[in-house]
Amino acid sequence: MAGSANRKKKRNHRIRLLCLFLEIVVVLTLVVIIGWDKGIGEWMESFTSPVVRELDVTGINSSHAVLMRAKGGKVLGEMNARERIYPASLTKMMTAILALEKLDPEDTITLTNEMTAALAGRDATQAGFQPGETVRVIDLIYGALLPSGAECCIALADTISGTEEQFAELMNQKARRIGMEDTNFRDSTGLHDPDHYSTAYDMALLLKYCMRNDTFREIIESPWHSTPATNVHPDGITFYSTMLKNLPDPYVTGGKILGGKTGFTNDAGLCLASYAEIGEREYILVTAGAPGTTGEPLHVHDAVTIFTRLGEAWQALAG
Repeated sequence: MAGSANRKKKRNHRIRLLCLFLEIVVVLTLVVIIGWDKGIGEWMESFTSPVVRELDVTGINSSHAVLMRAKGGKVLGEMNARERIYPASLTKMMTAILALEKLDPEDTITLTNEMTAALAGRDATQAGFQPGETVRVIDLIYGALLPSGAECCIALADTISGTEEQFAELMNQKARRIGMEDTNFRDSTGLHDPDHYSTAYDMALLLKYCMRNDTFREIIESPWHSTPATNVHPDGITFYSTMLKNLPDPYVTGGKILGGKTGFTNDAGLCLASYAEIGEREYILVTAGAPGTTGEPLHVHDAVTIFTRLGEAWQALAG
């Protein structure tokens, strides 16, 4: 009897040890999964490849800037990144990602006079689509992101929500879910409104989220896009990226600038949300507030400057 009792105790002890071991394995697994985006991944990767942990982003044309890792969102450098800005056409990234998530890219939308009437006299950039023209959703998204077409945004917004005001509510709901705590959208285009604001940091969070969508990445990395024939344009329309056309050489020290979205209003200055691959890692840079009076693409120059610094820092670590 005593031997049987001892064997039972030993068996129970082994079971408890096994359960404890399994609990430890589960906890460690959760820590790695949850913590990967919080910096553990970067720490582990640093054993096989150098990791730049901090970078100076000052001394550029823009008054606001933030540089973060696309994977995980770790901020490497910032300048007035949490201060309020007017995001101008960086807003269109939110319009585009909502359209990609809520509409079939191959569906068509017919633009109306009402959709374009709101742009009259507002000096809004347009892709070239006309009232009465029937256009594929995917071409409208290209038109919103590459040439920054305001008419494309309104057509998408009205189709999704019925009105600009209702679409702005949807934009703000999405912003909260992404973690954009200091952002308020009033329209789909980013045309100036004192109550339409964000921060460089929030715009970086938005681009980080958008980059998870393969179609968004394909669009924003395209230097140009040609649409098929429409009922108004039998030869289609070809438009070009407002960023890449001002970036004759995308290669920088240690890597390449892959894509981005520009923005400008007189109140916002020149803005840019861009990303690059440096040393086999992707980084996001958002700048805002560069002077728009010189005729020079100073926001694009700033991106080249910061990504070059990052590449030089990476090469110095790599030896």
